Parts: sequence; structure tokens; C-alpha cells
Amino acid sequence: MIATWHLFVYAFAMTARHPTQDAQAAPATDTLVDQLEKIAVGAVGLTTLALAHADAGFELTFPQWRALLVLGESEDGARVGEVAARVGVTLPATSRLIRRLERRGLTTLAIDEQDRRAVRARLTNRGLAVRAAILAYRRTALREVASALPETQNLDLASGLRAIAAGLDPYA
Repeated sequence: MIATWHLFVYAFAMTARHPTQDAQAAPATDTLVDQLEKIAVGAVGLTTLALAHADAGFELTFPQWRALLVLGESEDGARVGEVAARVGVTLPATSRLIRRLERRGLTTLAIDEQDRRAVRARLTNRGLAVRAAILAYRRTALREVASALPETQNLDLASGLRAIAAGLDPYA
């Protein structure tokens, strides 16, 4: 699993680092980009299933899920502004999003003790449980994908990405 992840990260770094290449290298890069795109689509599909099935009847939007991820990284949670920056939405929209999560019992809001002008959000025990259930569902599916891969040490980058993309294809 770790080798598979390293392969994915390496491929992403290589394609992101060299956006313009000579005409001969472009088809190879395009092939890698195509595989990375298939992996991204499969991963989003898998996350969608995890959001729907990990905690039956408890629907979350992708921005809400991203907020739960960010808030769960630390026991202290995060300032609302930090969540906004990481989720990629405006501060007012993030405040509304977190308040909706608070009404559902997943977060709490309080004045930040370090900076009384800021508001800090934290996950409740219920929020932590929902986050953990979604992550566990997704990790179980990723383990199945990884276990079905051929021996990753013997794969070149393109073959590895094709294998990962094929494994995630059922979720796309």
C-alpha cells in the first residue's frame, strides 16, 4: 500500500513539476496525466460511497467532509479562517457550513483562547466518530484495491498508475 501511494505521489510530482516538455515527451506525460485523472475520479467516487455508506442516513457534502477532515487533524480543531482556506470556500460560507455541522452535533464553536477575535471549531465525539467511520470505510476499499495490484516493486510508473486506475475504476 505504501509503495502504491509513493508511486502515485511520484507520478503527480513528476507531471506537476514539468508542465511544458518537448513534443516527444508530451505523449508519455499525457498518458500519465490520463491515468492520474482516472485515479482522481475513482478516488472521488470512492469517497462519495464512503460518505453515503459509512454512517447510514447521515449525508455530508464534500465541503462538509473536508471541514471534518481539517478539524479532526488536531484535538484543538482549527480556526474558522483556516478551515475556509483549506476547504477553498469563503469565510462566511465556512462559518455557515460549520454552524450547520454544529446543529447536527458534529462540531462545537468557541472563542479562540489564543486570539479572542477568532472563532475555533472542534469536532464533538459524534463528529470524531463520523469522521473515523468514513475514513475506515474508504481505507477498507483502498486496501482491497491495493491487495489486487501486481507486485508494485516490479512496476514502472506508467504500469503502476494503470494498475491503480484499474483498481479504482469500479468507483468512478
